[in-house]
Amino acid sequence: MKGWLSRFLRRKSTSGKIEVSKVICGLGNPGPRYQNTRHNVGYQVVARIAKDRGVCWENYRGLAEIAVTDFGGEKVLLARPLTFMNLSGKAVLPLVKDTGISLSDLLVVYDDMDLPLGTIRARARGSSGGHRGVQSVIDHLGSSDFPRIRIGIGRPPAGVDAATYVLSPFQQEEEELLEEVLEKAVAAAAIWVEKGIDVVMNQFNRKKE
Repeated sequence: MKGWLSRFLRRKSTSGKIEVSKVICGLGNPGPRYQNTRHNVGYQVVARIAKDRGVCWENYRGLAEIAVTDFGGEKVLLARPLTFMNLSGKAVLPLVKDTGISLSDLLVVYDDMDLPLGTIRARARGSSGGHRGVQSVIDHLGSSDFPRIRIGIGRPPAGVDAATYVLSPFQQEEEELLEEVLEKAVAAAAIWVEKGIDVVMNQFNRKKE
């Protein structure tokens, strides 16, 4: 690793841990082939946070791209694994160990077919719901006690299998809803940093009238 972020990451506290208070990890697949696919909305959220805050990505052990930003005086590490979705935990576990954070300070952001496009749901803990990237994180951490933000991508059309659907790009008519939900997820992540997952759940899990 090179640059300011690398020097920051090498700077250890007296406990030997990297000095950040929270980690936001967006799940997805690396490379331009997958950049705008449904499975990569988690990537898109952390990318948007990094862009909005003017921070750059650097490579972390070949396992993830990471960036560090400031939220109201708190140092927060943004991450997007390079291990491909189904091995996400292989990148998340070293980050948790190197930062020394508790699992309650790890926010995982990912796609969910069980939610319609345009909606998000937050949870403090729970099962993977069949999401293989989240299951990998659970398996590597040995716990499901970490907060997460699920971003709805909707169900596949009739005749389209789930694997093909999640790796497909959004359609032009979906772009407006996608933009709205990404902004909503970015706002939810900021609230999580400042106020915690319960506040996020209260604000974003309400059903529309």
